[in-house]
Amino acid sequence: MGPVTRGEVTDAANPNGDTIAAIATAVAAGAGSVAIVRLSGPQAEAIGRRLFQAPGAQRWESHRVLYGHMVDPADGRRVDEALLLLMRAPRSFTCEDVVEFHCHGGLIAVRRVLELVLAAGARLAGAGEFSQRAFLNGRLDLTRAEAIAEMIAARSRRAAELAMAGIDGGLQRRIAGLRERLLDQLAELEARVDFEEDLPALDGTAVRAELGAVQAELEQLVAESRQGELLRAGLRVAIVGRPNVGKSSLLNLLSRRERAIVTDLPGTTRDLLESDLVLEGVPLTLLDTAGIRPTADRVEQLGIERSRQALAGADAVLLLFDLVAGWTAADQELQALVPEAVPLLLVGNKCDALPERAAAAEATPPSPQAPVVTISALTGAGRDDLVAALLGQCGASEIQGLQVALNGRQRELAAAAAASLERSLETAARGLPWDFWTIDLRDAIAGLGAITGEEVSEAVLDRIFSRFCIGK
Repeated sequence: MGPVTRGEVTDAANPNGDTIAAIATAVAAGAGSVAIVRLSGPQAEAIGRRLFQAPGAQRWESHRVLYGHMVDPADGRRVDEALLLLMRAPRSFTCEDVVEFHCHGGLIAVRRVLELVLAAGARLAGAGEFSQRAFLNGRLDLTRAEAIAEMIAARSRRAAELAMAGIDGGLQRRIAGLRERLLDQLAELEARVDFEEDLPALDGTAVRAELGAVQAELEQLVAESRQGELLRAGLRVAIVGRPNVGKSSLLNLLSRRERAIVTDLPGTTRDLLESDLVLEGVPLTLLDTAGIRPTADRVEQLGIERSRQALAGADAVLLLFDLVAGWTAADQELQALVPEAVPLLLVGNKCDALPERAAAAEATPPSPQAPVVTISALTGAGRDDLVAALLGQCGASEIQGLQVALNGRQRELAAAAAASLERSLETAARGLPWDFWTIDLRDAIAGLGAITGEEVSEAVLDRIFSRFCIGK
């Protein structure tokens, strides 16, 4: 199927005129006092009236909450005490008639309600189908829809703030503004192709300057997208070091809780310990690895092998060494195990145990190949310096000033659009006719339209929304 344009969205959003339903809240035994079953489509209200009994003279009005019971029409038995919320089109998330049953949480009641809804004629919604209908019906552009999924998946307050900026349309406005600027230049160029003799001469230098300015903004967005990816996906940081150097104590210090066992015995950590936390708005998974050393203990050998695997898959590595013992040949061997492409930070521990007036620099590597920070995992000294250095090594130092950020799909399209503008500028520099300028310019405009959903295929939409949760 070709591009879906949102000027003819009603049939595309619901070509079969069917009504979809799904559980819109998390389902778990003993968790959540309230669960929501959501319906959207032309039969939503009719299904609601069939299954919901509202006592007294309650009126079925849009955006009004009704109290009553879910009833099985087969035998008239009450299934659950519930609330019903009716939202008639177009004043709903999907711009269709929407009904929500707010029933008891847990496992049984909500699933029983969903079974009744499906038996009454609704179809189980696919992943992200509610949001897809909202997009196709013009309720959301594609950047807002994707931001909703990012809000649900946010692992930190800063990530939620960035998602909220997308929901509010910050990214859409920026991309749409750049696209409008390119459309203006395309209109000028195409007018000269068809009516150059009847129009004033076109200032090619001004056109090139505008294309270059848009290209620069796109490249900036692409560069900043790395910061957004850190906020969304977080970092996996491996803590490595010789046995009994304080790795578990460091994990506890950063996570501010007793997550790992701390003893004076080497080999205490025999497996990977993971701790999830947020540092300066960036989600991190800290991996406390087994001390890498020669050992005949088979269990410890397995832990050491997992430590080596963690090094290869980490986004950053903290190599902890003992300031009292000083930098050793064993520390140097550990550093050699860290892949060159992985950001590395050398962390000297036990600065509190150094003799008075002793300089920590004397115990650090003579020619460090990575930044060095000194701390005390026992007292907490140097923790803030360590956090700042770690985020700096991972490229997250500018994350607080981020206003909008492209996701992976959007980044690829923006980078491709910037490349198209570069080719258009090369064409202009060669002095080719106006119509040659427009070839790559059109590609850039199409790429930006694909970011916001102005120009996007049904297959792409299906792929995007398939990553959403079922009830959204």
